[in-house]
Amino acid sequence: MQKKRWLISLSLITTLIVSLLISPVEILASQRADQSDHWTQIKKRGTLLIGVDDSFVPMDFRQKDGTLVGYDVDLSRAVCKVLGLKPEFQSIDWAMKETELKNGTIDVIWNGYTATPARAKQQAFSRVYERSGQSLVVRKDAGINSFADMKGKVVGLQQGSTAYTDFYKYPAKLKRYVKGRIIYQDNNSAFLDLKAGRIDGVLTGTVYGGYYAKHLAGSNDYKLIGSDVFPQDEVAVGIRKKDRTLVKKINYALKVLQKDGTLRQINKKWLGIDTDYLGPVDQFK
Repeated sequence: MQKKRWLISLSLITTLIVSLLISPVEILASQRADQSDHWTQIKKRGTLLIGVDDSFVPMDFRQKDGTLVGYDVDLSRAVCKVLGLKPEFQSIDWAMKETELKNGTIDVIWNGYTATPARAKQQAFSRVYERSGQSLVVRKDAGINSFADMKGKVVGLQQGSTAYTDFYKYPAKLKRYVKGRIIYQDNNSAFLDLKAGRIDGVLTGTVYGGYYAKHLAGSNDYKLIGSDVFPQDEVAVGIRKKDRTLVKKINYALKVLQKDGTLRQINKKWLGIDTDYLGPVDQFK
């Protein structure tokens, strides 16, 4: 009986030692999940996991029946078709987008995502395919005709957006005038508050703000101010740094879509502009 107990104890000790030895390795492997080239894995799976904010008009948003539509929906589908993949869209908390990418929950951030030198330190980018600045959307009857007219008023910002970053990065442009700001999880909520009079303006991307103001009920009640006050956004696909093959594949597909006219058609359809612009390869390398 004592020998049996001794064997059981030895077995438990051995199991504990093995688990202690293996666990750090497993944890380390998990931490390094974002440091591998996943193209073979993605190709075998046959799908590209695309992280989106599904309220970001006109890039990715839901119709009344729940169907996801938009500029980036059309573009990513066209790119996936060229690459022989199926797009799988995943709605994410936009403030957590980089974490979702790093953890492997998604393969790409593809949602009017601004490529910046700061972000390029943490991830890779495709070629820039759309450029836009920041604008202030206000009600026409508010008597606001410039950023200075926001003195003593309240502005709405989406958390994690370029507008949010620029608001604090360039305080002399707008921040110095306002008496307060309200942070929202999505731009749609900010526009609802603007419509209800709870805030006086929404700082957002010019493309988004222009599209929303034109398609909102009572669209003639709104206007855009200061599209050239902040630096231009350069929109690209956010990709993990080690996914070099995926970067090359997406860039190849974008070039194909530029040549066959698809990129120009998407720009006309969603943004009303006649362009097939693509930025330089490795612009943010």
